[in-house]
Amino acid sequence: MRSASFRFGIEEEYFLADAETRGTPRRSVKPFHTEVAERLPETGRELLQCQVEVCTPPVTEFGAARESLARQRAALADVAAAHELLVFAAGTHPVADWARQLPTKGDRYRGILRDVGLAGRRSLICGMHVHVEVPDPDARIDLMNRLLPFQPLLFALSASSPFWQGKPTGLTAYRLSAFGELPRTGLPELFPGPEAYARYVRIMERAGSIQDPSFLWWSLRPSIKFPTLELRIADSCTRLEDALAIAALFRCLVRLVVRRPDLNAGLDGVSRALAEENLWRAQRSGIGAELIDEAREEALPYGQALDALLDLIAEDAAALGCAEEAARARTILADGTSADAQIAAFEAAREQGLTNRQALDAVVDWLAATSRGQIPGRP
Repeated sequence: MRSASFRFGIEEEYFLADAETRGTPRRSVKPFHTEVAERLPETGRELLQCQVEVCTPPVTEFGAARESLARQRAALADVAAAHELLVFAAGTHPVADWARQLPTKGDRYRGILRDVGLAGRRSLICGMHVHVEVPDPDARIDLMNRLLPFQPLLFALSASSPFWQGKPTGLTAYRLSAFGELPRTGLPELFPGPEAYARYVRIMERAGSIQDPSFLWWSLRPSIKFPTLELRIADSCTRLEDALAIAALFRCLVRLVVRRPDLNAGLDGVSRALAEENLWRAQRSGIGAELIDEAREEALPYGQALDALLDLIAEDAAALGCAEEAARARTILADGTSADAQIAAFEAAREQGLTNRQALDAVVDWLAATSRGQIPGRP
């Protein structure tokens, strides 16, 4: 444990919007992507042309991750402004119409769309992924299993997708519903060990269902590109500090289950079913949810579950030097998630007599400004 650094990296996906209409761009975004590629080699493309992705290098300090993401968010906003565009982080685009989106060119993206059809075109969503280094490949499946019950709690903190296709959804995080139309999404299966996981992958590849394990789009998975476990459940976080808080919690949880092999050992079908229920509760109500505690066989207020988690990882947060970032979760609980702020901005605009679309435009403006760090907290 002393020698393990638990290096980590963060990937964030963002939406593009037309600065005038607030919808997705009306003209070609190729000039934007070309300039971004020249100025920010860390960026990448996503399934749809109205999206862009950034990532940090592998780091051990949250200050380095904060600097990397803040710099890239600001640079993207500058390039976007020059092309009459906005850039923002959210799980869904409040006003975009999925049917009008153009896919990104490339063999992988064409292959995905060919394989999943309309469900791929409807995947107008953005997420945040956190990689934490686990050097022993054989340990990753056991850790993936034992981290399962924590995923709904992390997800609730990231909620940023209350609108879909220009309408309020009644949920704080609709992104998972849209993503769930694709195969091999949601919580991972409980595998008894690395041999069982390898057998599953082998059969899926031989059957032609996947090209490689990167086509397993679970909320948590072993990475095939890096020696990491990859958390994929989070909505794209509008506030940078929220993203860092979730990354800190996940990094601490990985260290926790490494040093505590007894923790969540022997999970079964009931455990996974309860995690699924908690995931739905988090999707519907975010940090207002009550989450089911399997050991106590009762539902607890989210704040109580969060306090228990922070107590559980206190030693790990201190050892990894990220106690401040992890404690930021309590600020999210007190101030609300991005979804809470978006809903508040929308309702405030409607109370002022604005139309539904004008209110959603105000939400997009808040998202773009906050993603760059110009508006702290709630609108």
